[in-house]
Amino acid sequence: MTVTELADRRCRPCEGGVEPLDRPSALAQLQHIDAEWQLSADGSSIEREFRFQAFSRTMAFVNAVAWVATIEGHHPRLDVEYGRCQVVYTTNAIGGLSDNDFICAAKIDRLLGDLET
Repeated sequence: MTVTELADRRCRPCEGGVEPLDRPSALAQLQHIDAEWQLSADGSSIEREFRFQAFSRTMAFVNAVAWVATIEGHHPRLDVEYGRCQVVYTTNAIGGLSDNDFICAAKIDRLLGDLET
């Protein structure tokens, strides 16, 4: 699967009752998104730090991420400060990673490309 194919997918509601991705599956999914995304030590989340030249660019990115989260119904944890935003995805309902986390990460990667052009 390519990053484009992953970004073109839609999140599916997750109310629990399914197992989170195991570490090998998460590592395999990680290959389909930007190499800047990192798997947490416990394998329960992925995260990436984004840097920008100005606060206004950071906030434009944050608002775009919020829009993706609203459309997909899957929300990241955001840590925002001047010129920097850290995005962390996990699926709280299952206590770990799901396909939704990687779908949203791919959408953010594509979004960042759009913002830079």
